[in-house]
Amino acid sequence: MAVEFDRAKDAANVEKHGLSLALAAELEIRAVLVDDRDYDETRYRAFGTIGDAPYCLVFTWRSGVVRAISLRRAHLKEYRRHVG
Repeated sequence: MAVEFDRAKDAANVEKHGLSLALAAELEIRAVLVDDRDYDETRYRAFGTIGDAPYCLVFTWRSGVVRAISLRRAHLKEYRRHVG
């Protein structure tokens, strides 16, 4: 999937989670949820895998493109809750 992201957000994500947002392009999405928190735009949380490891991607749609906001390893409990 095509993914775009802000360089500053990418640097912050690398510092916080040790992952570049560029890896989001490799995510095999299994479930997508609408994030019900109050933001200026609709945000989504996608749960899926990269290789055999579970991940959570926070993103929004901008001009028909996935705009990555955060990518991190998903906790197994939350992954199972949303993916099954």
